[in-house]
Amino acid sequence: MKMDYCVMDPAGNITILVETPVSEAEQPAAAAALMRREPLAEQVGFLSRDEAGNRRLRMAGGEFCGNAAMCAGVFEAMEKGAERYTASLYVSGASVPVTVTAGARGDGSYSGTVEMPGKPAVEEISLPGAGIFPVVRMEGISHVIIERPVSEEDAGKNTAGEAGFTRRRAEELAPVWCGLLGADALGLMFLDREKGRLTPLVYVPGAGTLCWEHSCASGTTAVGAYLAAGSKLPMTCTLTQPGGVLTVCADADGKLVLAGTVRFRKTVPAKPQGVKN
Repeated sequence: MKMDYCVMDPAGNITILVETPVSEAEQPAAAAALMRREPLAEQVGFLSRDEAGNRRLRMAGGEFCGNAAMCAGVFEAMEKGAERYTASLYVSGASVPVTVTAGARGDGSYSGTVEMPGKPAVEEISLPGAGIFPVVRMEGISHVIIERPVSEEDAGKNTAGEAGFTRRRAEELAPVWCGLLGADALGLMFLDREKGRLTPLVYVPGAGTLCWEHSCASGTTAVGAYLAAGSKLPMTCTLTQPGGVLTVCADADGKLVLAGTVRFRKTVPAKPQGVKN
């Protein structure tokens, strides 16, 4: 299949946005092919318009993604040649449109915000193989907040006497916990609260992907909801992640807005018939 697409970089969470119409049934396979072509990409979203002309974004697994929503807002701004742009965007995994903004920064990048859908529910759940953890349920995805270290190899015990997670163990547990929680997609958010750092692992069964993401917008929002539950509102939380920085703000009513920076990387037009990849 020939596909026109662009590649964007929201805090290192490299995102492909496909402009060519692709049926929902074909999207997982199309996304897998594009991620092979663009090995740095961590996710794929498909852009379309409904009969009323509203912009829609569907992720390959039908999940919700805040970073991709920011990218779609930037795409719209670039398409319209607007320095600043605000729009309502229909995103998979969200029951109502979300408001996105994009503003040119002068260095080729854009600042972006997303008003995250719904009000996340935070609960403590006993998860097999690990213990009791906060689980933040959101529209289109849930997140487990883990305030323990993650390492390449067995890290033994930390200063609190708790066992650390290896990456391999986390990868084994993510699909199991996703099924147990009945989530559309699941993130394991390894949080270092003192240092303000977040290491995200995201499992999307609908797309067949399990990825240590360079940043996770919904995961950042989940951490914000978790911290806001025990804090005075309004509050702001900024988290450094492997690929960059994301900020989540909770207003006095607990409404969550995510903010970050998006860089445009490239556009790839569909290849003419007979041209090999």
